[in-house]
Amino acid sequence: MEQLQERYRSAIKQAPTQFVRYLDSKINWEARLIGILGARGVGKTILLRQHIKLYDNPDTSLYVDAGDIYFTSHTLYDLANQFQLNGGKKLYIDEIHRYKNWSTEVKMIYDFLPSLQVVYTGSSILELEKGGADLSRRKLEYFLAGLSFREFLQWNYGYIVPVFSLEDILKSNQIEWNFPEKPLPLFKEYLHNGYYPFSKEGDFIDRLNASVETTLNVDIPQFAKMSVSTIQKIKKLFYVIAQSVPFKPNNSELARTLRIDRGELPDLYAYLAKSGLIRALELEVKGISRVSSPEKILIDNTNLSFCLSNETPDIGSLRETAFCQMTSVTNKVTASPQTDFCIGKYSFEVGGRNKGTQQISGLKEAFIVRDDTEYRYLNFIPLWHFGFLY
Repeated sequence: MEQLQERYRSAIKQAPTQFVRYLDSKINWEARLIGILGARGVGKTILLRQHIKLYDNPDTSLYVDAGDIYFTSHTLYDLANQFQLNGGKKLYIDEIHRYKNWSTEVKMIYDFLPSLQVVYTGSSILELEKGGADLSRRKLEYFLAGLSFREFLQWNYGYIVPVFSLEDILKSNQIEWNFPEKPLPLFKEYLHNGYYPFSKEGDFIDRLNASVETTLNVDIPQFAKMSVSTIQKIKKLFYVIAQSVPFKPNNSELARTLRIDRGELPDLYAYLAKSGLIRALELEVKGISRVSSPEKILIDNTNLSFCLSNETPDIGSLRETAFCQMTSVTNKVTASPQTDFCIGKYSFEVGGRNKGTQQISGLKEAFIVRDDTEYRYLNFIPLWHFGFLY
């Protein structure tokens, strides 16, 4: 316990606080059980440590990593019980998916240690995990995305830009740029290596590649309880998608190529989507836990697009991926039979500087989203403006 306290103090001392992640203000931090899920590398650890450092009493809080060697000979419940007996109030458990049977012990903590508040982070695939204790009636669950363009500007350059709603961006010309650099070079940097906070730590592409491999070889198989042959199939499916985005799946053809039953594909799509590797869009929203027949599949974010491409990613695909990653955190984004995307009543066609209005002809509440442009004009909106939604 003493060693855990020392590691906790050291971790919190080193936590950066030059800006606070967008999700911090949306979490009900007074709830007894809070789950924060997200893909590998999006900043869940930073979020926890920031919150403790800025807002908590360090003497009645404890932060632990569920993969700590301490748990080879101790249980989570025993730690929680001992911590509470010594006056502990808030227990933060990072990467809880690394602890076997975590949900059962968290349920015990909730039921038998009612004065102790628990906050945990975990892989976004936890939502699809089968078996274990049912915590749905006990927990408040939140999902953390990678950095927005707005957060990237503050994280890397100290530039502070307010959050704008979708309505603000579509209906007004409020976004002003008052910084020394032009916005487009910074936006291109963001698309290349600005989505993951760990991009500042060096060897970014190698680290991101390693994260993808761990997700495919460890995270997904762990929760899906996959056989070795199925692991190879989901990896092959992912790399087929990565080389073909935007990808409109033909399930019959894919099933033959991968030598699997067509009925297995919806689960494979769901695992790839929940792990933060792809975005699977339907023509209308049918739920987020299972993607049965996606109309369009994109790589999850543009940093992954650069990482997975042997050359520069296709510019059209990159634009669509950028729009989707920036808008889907605060809005439900669907595919469209006439344009690239729909968000509720709004239609969007994404393109370059010379993109015209032919694709949105006859549509109400339709917009052209242009890359490589600085300023808004009528219903032509710069792509980078959507980076301020969160």
